[in-house]
Amino acid sequence: MAQVPQTFFDALAVRTWCGLALEALGRAREEIDAINVYPVADGDTGTNLYLTVESAAAAVEAAFAGHEAGGAARPAGNPGGVAEGPTLAEAVRAMAHGALIGARGNSGTILAQLLRGMAQVLAGEETAAHADGQRLRSALRHAADSARRAVAHPAEGTVLTVASAAAEAADGAPGDCGAVARAAYEGARTALAATPDQLAVLRRAGVVDAGGRGLVAVLAALVETFTGETPRVPPAVAVAVDGAVAGERRACGEARGDLARAAAGPGECADGGSVPGPGGPAFEVIYLLEADDAAVARLRERLDGLGDSLVVVGGDGLWNVHVHVDDAGAAVEAGVEAGRPYRIRITHFGAGDVHTTGAGRSLGERAQRAVVAVVPGEGLAGLYAEAGATTVLARPGEPPASGELVQAVRRAHAREVVLLPNDEDLRHTAAAAAEQARTEGIRVALIPTRSAVQGIAALAVHEPERRFDEDVVAMTSAAGATRYAEVTVAEHQSWTMAGICQAGDVLGLIDGDVAVIGQDLTAVAEAVLDRMLAAGGEMVTLVLGDGTPEAVADRLEARVREGYLAVDTVAYHGGRQGALLLIGVE
Repeated sequence: MAQVPQTFFDALAVRTWCGLALEALGRAREEIDAINVYPVADGDTGTNLYLTVESAAAAVEAAFAGHEAGGAARPAGNPGGVAEGPTLAEAVRAMAHGALIGARGNSGTILAQLLRGMAQVLAGEETAAHADGQRLRSALRHAADSARRAVAHPAEGTVLTVASAAAEAADGAPGDCGAVARAAYEGARTALAATPDQLAVLRRAGVVDAGGRGLVAVLAALVETFTGETPRVPPAVAVAVDGAVAGERRACGEARGDLARAAAGPGECADGGSVPGPGGPAFEVIYLLEADDAAVARLRERLDGLGDSLVVVGGDGLWNVHVHVDDAGAAVEAGVEAGRPYRIRITHFGAGDVHTTGAGRSLGERAQRAVVAVVPGEGLAGLYAEAGATTVLARPGEPPASGELVQAVRRAHAREVVLLPNDEDLRHTAAAAAEQARTEGIRVALIPTRSAVQGIAALAVHEPERRFDEDVVAMTSAAGATRYAEVTVAEHQSWTMAGICQAGDVLGLIDGDVAVIGQDLTAVAEAVLDRMLAAGGEMVTLVLGDGTPEAVADRLEARVREGYLAVDTVAYHGGRQGALLLIGVE
């Protein structure tokens, strides 16, 4: 008999698992969206799970990239000279943190807690290079238990049931990580098939639980990580219904694929197939929260009295809060009382421009053309919005995922969309979003803007009445003719194009490369501006970040007036944008 190879859970396995899980959810996203009927038939569970895992995967990739860029110490037995990657503890913590800050919707928030629960066990031995099957069993058990505790009122027949079944099956599986993962997957798959027997809303719709279906896909990816084999994931529509109910489902519009309406049950159709039934909360509120444990305990009690579907996950001072309420303002105010809420997202379940999966939604007549732009701060978001653009906010250290860009393109509700990523690092993310939108019949042109000031230049010449191709050419030309710079503070010592910088130094970057290193913000900004204008220019755009004195803009404007004839200057406040100052010269 061939010897079965021992498999371990190490940092590379974490990276592989995240990538495979993202691919699996990408394939299953539309199917999971279509069967989403609990707790709210809003048709976006698959998308939310995908966005959550995408954020987790991006965080793990950043952990690996950080080690490579930082020139981590190389082990003695590494003749290839490849920088040592992150430890298992670092990788799983990155995965959990990425999922936490990127969690979307009810199921995405629960999945984030499942990943956090696993990370707490797998990272328990800080210096361990890998975890064995026993540790993986413990991780799955802790994940299921912690996720159940995070939900205010756990219901059976949901993703929580599937997670518990996976943990129980893993508990009885001897062997390495591959054997444990396979047992967990089989337990989850069996539990998923039984979910309609536990929730009447699923039984009436003839579907399994959408969140549980997503978790089975994630566990199938874990099996593939260790064995190289891809398990067969069961179909989502797996419930036999009697003739009376089936007839009612057809009457509610199943022929259009609208399972959300079918979920209303015999004798009633859900209003529009996308909103909660009578008496259900009108809003979904999600935000990240910086608060201590005691404040969060009080917040749970407050939100539990305001609405339902309450899930609070996280720890160590950072939490992700999810709740369905009628009074969205009160839910946000409760977060303000508890600590510092941010990345606040409020969704009106009856609004067709929020959950943008598109199936069966009537949003009115489409506009002919729209602009979608990624912006780094609230001030710029307002500026872009005033110019008619649909914006996606990218906070420092929190770049948007491709799914968020796709949702923004859908939200723009236009036949033609111009997409402005405004960041070199978002090039591939924006390209993926554009490709996805094109498959949905939307004509998308991606202009590879690398800074928000290039986006401003492009937006300034945008004319919706022009032919699409002509408009795109004009916007691309304006963006390309705009040189961009930023002034920021070095976080650590590093080699740069301008020499060695120390932590705390003020850096001036021109077109993405460090060109000036100094101690004084105004002096560095003046040096950067002079270098940019040495090649000529007609317009200078200044965007001030939070904490940047107004006097800096005043000094730069005066310098332009005094030293450069016929050059105009305009200044904006960008808000919390990461950089102290953005400069554009066109």
